[in-house]
Amino acid sequence: MCRGLESLPITCLERAKELRALFGSLLQKSDHSNCGQSKKNDKLRLNEVNEPLKWRESFEKLLSSQNGLCLFRAFLVSEFSEENIAFYLACEDYRTSKPSKLASKAKKIYEEFICSDAPREVNLDHATKAITMENMQRPSLSCFNLAQAKIYTLMEKDCYPRFLKSSMYLDMTRRTG
Repeated sequence: MCRGLESLPITCLERAKELRALFGSLLQKSDHSNCGQSKKNDKLRLNEVNEPLKWRESFEKLLSSQNGLCLFRAFLVSEFSEENIAFYLACEDYRTSKPSKLASKAKKIYEEFICSDAPREVNLDHATKAITMENMQRPSLSCFNLAQAKIYTLMEKDCYPRFLKSSMYLDMTRRTG
C-alpha cells in the first residue's frame, strides 16, 4: 500500500458520499423554488445541481470543479490509480512554489512519483523519466511539464471515460437530470 494513503480512501469515499447527498438535496430543494426564496438563490441552486452534468463536457471542466475533482479522485482511489491525480496536483502546486523551495519540492515529487522505487510511481515511459531526471539537475517551474502532460493525457484518454461510465458518476447525474 502507498505510504500516507491509509486514510485517504476513506476520506475521499466519504467526501464522494457527501457530494451525492449534497446534489440530491439541492435537486429536491430546487423543485420547490417558489418557497419565498429569491430568484438569485434559485439560479445558484440550479447551477449547483447541474454541475455534474458539465463534467462530461470536458476533462478540464471536471478538474476545474472542486466537487468534480473530489469525486474523480474518489473514483481513482476505487480503481487503485489515485497516484495519477496526486502527481498531477503535486505538479500544479509545484508551479506556484517560491524559487527557494523548488529544489526540495522537486526532489520530493520525483522520489514519491517518478523514480523506479517510488511508493506512488506513475506510469511514464523511459524517455519521459530520463528527461525529467535531467530537468532535476536545475529545477525550474517547468521541470515536470512533460511528465505532467503525459499523466494528464493518460487520465483524459483512459480514466476520464471510465469515470463517466462509472456508477459513481452515473448515479449522481441521474439525480440531476
